[in-house]
Amino acid sequence: MDNKNKPFKPYVPADKITPEITVVSVILGIILSVVFGAANAYLGLKVGLTVSASIPAAVISMGVIRVIMRRNSILESNIVQTIGSAGESLAAGAIFTLPALFIWAEEGKHGIENPSILEITLIALIGGLLGVFFMIPLRNALIVQEHGTLPYPEGTACAEVLLAGEKNGAGAGVVFAGMGFAALFKFIIDGLVAVKGTLTLKIDSFKTEVSTQIYPALLSVGYICGPKISSYMFAGSCLSWLVIIPLLVTSGGDAAVAYAEGGAGAVHGSFIKYIGAGALAAAGIISLVKSLPTISSAFVGSMKGLKASGKGGNDRTSKEINIAVVIVAIVVLTLAIWLIPAIKVNLIGALIIVVFGFFFATVSSRMVGLVGSSNNPVSGMAIATLLITTLVLVVTGQNDATGMVSAISIGAIICIVCAIAGDTSQDLKTGYILGATPKKQQIGEVIGVSAAALAIGGTLYLLNAAYGFGPDGLNAPQANLMKTIVEGIMGGDMPWGLVIAGAFIAVVIELIGIPVLPFAIGVYLPFELNACIMIGGIIRLVFDKLKKAKEEKERIVNDGVLFCSGMIAGEGLVGILLALFAIIPVAGGKTLAEAMNLSAVLGIPEVVMNIGSIVLFAIIILTFCGFTVWKKNKKA
Repeated sequence: MDNKNKPFKPYVPADKITPEITVVSVILGIILSVVFGAANAYLGLKVGLTVSASIPAAVISMGVIRVIMRRNSILESNIVQTIGSAGESLAAGAIFTLPALFIWAEEGKHGIENPSILEITLIALIGGLLGVFFMIPLRNALIVQEHGTLPYPEGTACAEVLLAGEKNGAGAGVVFAGMGFAALFKFIIDGLVAVKGTLTLKIDSFKTEVSTQIYPALLSVGYICGPKISSYMFAGSCLSWLVIIPLLVTSGGDAAVAYAEGGAGAVHGSFIKYIGAGALAAAGIISLVKSLPTISSAFVGSMKGLKASGKGGNDRTSKEINIAVVIVAIVVLTLAIWLIPAIKVNLIGALIIVVFGFFFATVSSRMVGLVGSSNNPVSGMAIATLLITTLVLVVTGQNDATGMVSAISIGAIICIVCAIAGDTSQDLKTGYILGATPKKQQIGEVIGVSAAALAIGGTLYLLNAAYGFGPDGLNAPQANLMKTIVEGIMGGDMPWGLVIAGAFIAVVIELIGIPVLPFAIGVYLPFELNACIMIGGIIRLVFDKLKKAKEEKERIVNDGVLFCSGMIAGEGLVGILLALFAIIPVAGGKTLAEAMNLSAVLGIPEVVMNIGSIVLFAIIILTFCGFTVWKKNKKA
């Protein structure tokens, strides 16, 4: 009781003034916001998962500001991670929804064209700003009043990283090394095409195939998620590829024809994706329903605490953006959604965004305080919003292409609002522990959101031009799910039998006590992705089981997470670079990417490329061990 009633004292006292928003922190934060936003856009479109950028951004800021520039300001580093992490969160909200518009344009069935870069930028910017402004009135209630109640795991962990960095700024080198090595490996695999990115074993007698990719980012996802989550995803893929596909093909009919023409991949594209979509939709709804008690108490608690907002002291650590400015900004942004022609949302849609946006922003801000960003059911909130929004649009007569675009646009803004509100609350928790000025952090969030919004449109266009969104390019699982939901409600041709079967698979999995969302992602995604993720999970399991002292174990795991974060960023950046190469013309009527393709230019035999893939994959794993398990021995 004594500790609970004892006033909290931040690391930097309220009466001490230290640099926070500086030219260095803003420039470095914007760079990281764009970098991690682009990298996570690539990763999320590929595997349906994004990785929090707060800790990597904090580590890099420490390495640059403290070690390289010799500046001693923990609050300056905190502003860098505040701005930098906004890019990842905004990218997550955008890629879960907006690629649906590109897919419709590619299909050409509904007369829908690709969204303009201006449209994407405005949707991302407005959604991001609303997420920040909706969270500001809640800071006192969630961060200050409930400091001893809501742990905010990621925000607290980020603060610990920055505090630990006060000693020597260690860790930044591990992140940069991961970026460098992953960039090199990605360039060899997809730039030079010297080896195959996927190893495949066809099993014709069983009417299926098994495969794995060898990319560092997928390995990193498995390591960060851990063996349990990785195994749930892999189990979902095993159900799809080793049970359902063989059953469908051996039963004859259209599945057998698809297998004869294109193998197991064709069956997955024609049948399994609908089963996976049903499983994903059900998983999102289940996670939302399970969270309803927490959501209800979160909203009620936040509203009660909101009454005390603005009653804090006048010291530096209590100053926030004026509430009048916040209200005016929300009103202006709401009117902008309705009045700007580039955003195809009417007044009803704008009101839906404000109502659902504030509700889910409140829920998201509190939920991440309880369970962390990784377990925050953003997809469930987005699905619920999309279902209700699409039904409202149909009732009001907007069941045409305009209504479809409007539904996705509303869903995109809400999804971004939820993601940014959660990120903002985590960052403000970090700042509260460190003794940052809330107003300056809130300004930092606005800067980060604005920078990421300006970059996300070009990023999506570039990735679509180079790879495409769908089974033959970047999977974009959530966006495909949103597309399926809208088409189904608005009367599109959808195989409901397969979708409902997938939903019941999710229900069965939930009934036997297995986390349903990672399993459903496994059902939806190709086997090759989840197999590589599983390998990363196995590496994490081995590291966790190492017979070493507790401190050494923690160092190995922490270095592994930092190295993986760097590898994800490095591969994502090279993925963006190679996308640019794919549209740059060179002599001979080829693109730069085609001119660099060694397998085509030199005619490398397939067996040689496969052997090269195995060797390179082994080198990737050994390199990973070199920066974790063997790191201490090298220092000695």
